[in-house]
This record gives sequence, C-alpha cells and structure tokens, in this order.
Amino acid sequence: MTDPVSRTILLLDIERFSDRDDVEQAYLRRMLYDITDRALESAGIDETRRLRADRGDSVMELIDANAPVTALLRALLVEVPAQLWAVNRMASSSAQIRLRGVVATGYVAVDEHDGWVGTDLNNACRLLDAQLLRAALRERPQDFALIVSDALYTGVVRHDHRGIPAAEFHPVGVDTKNGPMRAWLHGPLPSGHQAAPAGSVGPADQDHRDTGAGEAPGGPGDRPAPRTPPTPEEATAAPRVPAQGASPESRPAPGPVLNFNGAVNIGGSVVTGDQHGVSGGQVTGDVNLGGRNGGDGS
Repeated sequence: MTDPVSRTILLLDIERFSDRDDVEQAYLRRMLYDITDRALESAGIDETRRLRADRGDSVMELIDANAPVTALLRALLVEVPAQLWAVNRMASSSAQIRLRGVVATGYVAVDEHDGWVGTDLNNACRLLDAQLLRAALRERPQDFALIVSDALYTGVVRHDHRGIPAAEFHPVGVDTKNGPMRAWLHGPLPSGHQAAPAGSVGPADQDHRDTGAGEAPGGPGDRPAPRTPPTPEEATAAPRVPAQGASPESRPAPGPVLNFNGAVNIGGSVVTGDQHGVSGGQVTGDVNLGGRNGGDGS
C-alpha cells in the first residue's frame, strides 16, 4: 500500500439509476462522465491532476491537493447545474439525469489492488449515501444537490470566496452506521430536517471537538473554573456539621491546629490529662469544658 497523501475528494452519483433499463443506464453513465469531465476542465483540473474510480452509478475523483478547491466548488455550483439543464431539456422522461455530489478533503492511500483506502474517503462515501442528501435532491426542482464535509467548509467555504456564498450552506447532522457526522448542505434543507446546532459534533469527530464550551475564561476545558467569592449570607452562615458516621471524604477539611498549655475553660464537660489529637494537635494539662475549674470534674 502507498503512503496516504492529501487529496480533494469529489463524488457524483446518479439518482434512481437502478430503476432504468440497460440502455438507459449506459446513456446515463456517458452523461455522468461528460458532465464530470467538463466541470473539472472548467475548474482547470486536467487528467494529470486526478485519479478516477468507477462505481457504476457514480464516479469518484481523487484530485491533487494543490488544485484550487475554490475553482472546483464554483464549477459544481454553476457549471454542473447548467450542464444538467442542457442535457435534460433534450432527454426523454426516462433519461433524465439528476446528481448528488460530495466534496471533502482528507488522506487516501492506494493498495496493491489499486483500491483506495482511507477513513476520510469512507466518510465522504457515507455523506453521498446519506438519506438527508437524497431527500434534498428529491424535493428540489433543480437537478443537483451538493454537500461538503465539515473540514472543507471550515477551510474554504466559510470564508465566502467569490462565487461560493457561505450563507447558502447549512450545517446538518448526517446519520451513518458509525454515528452522526457534521456536514454542510448547499441550498434549502429538506422537510423534516433542521440545521445542526452550532458546535455540535458526533462520534466521528469527537477527538477534534472544541472543548472550550463552558470553561472558565483563560483556562483549559479540563480544569475547573475558579471559585466565586461567597455572598455575605454565605460568609456569615454557621459552618455545616457533618452527620454522625459520615465518611471522611464527606467531612470538611480540618481547620488550624491549636496547642493549649494549662487549663482552658470553654464550656461543657471536663477532660483530664494531656490530650493528643489525630490531626497533630496537643493539649497539655486539664481542660474544663463546663462551669467548673480543673480537678477531677466532680
């Protein structure tokens, strides 16, 4: 297997391909390849800068990471819909071609059987097969629906480059067999779906999530926030006395240790002799804890 290299991943898939007969499928495949080639050529990406894999009803392109992604996105948003319109206006109802598209970035390796291997590629394929993307295309009068990965949106789309309006992309949570993934759908959301909450992530990207939500200013997310100063009521309140038999962990931390020499009158019963506390304190002599002084407490 080769070493993984960074690639831009483009996937295009024909809607309802299996519903057609063999003649119609052969025609749709030709149209798919023609549309893909023209879109990539309009983006300045020739055959020397890409690898293609055939999936029957879809095409996969691994594009050189140095090729401009902005040019590719502009071609997909403008050139592909225009080509689909031109083809479909002359085709019969059974030969209409409508496409779902995915653009993602990631690392892909090629194995000894010329197969493509990589988690980023797997995730792109899951976006292509997502029910949300299928529903979006099904409900649209246009013949094309595009979704991009979260990484590509963050790196390119959100910066609002010419011809790539970031406001037209909406965050979505895509359900997959490995859990939800965050992605960005171009155009209106299908009915029954809502935009994903800001900052939401799924298991697929838990290791890359932002842990700053809810943390104290200036501190990392895995460190507790500084204690707030007590209110005047809290400051004057009597200290809480732990219940009898409470575990050591539930008891408050010991206060300062005091050493007494001689008789001390506190109020209560009498303790006679030198006393040694478990916390290191020591009382020398008799201690009167009541109204009587010294002696044997009688």
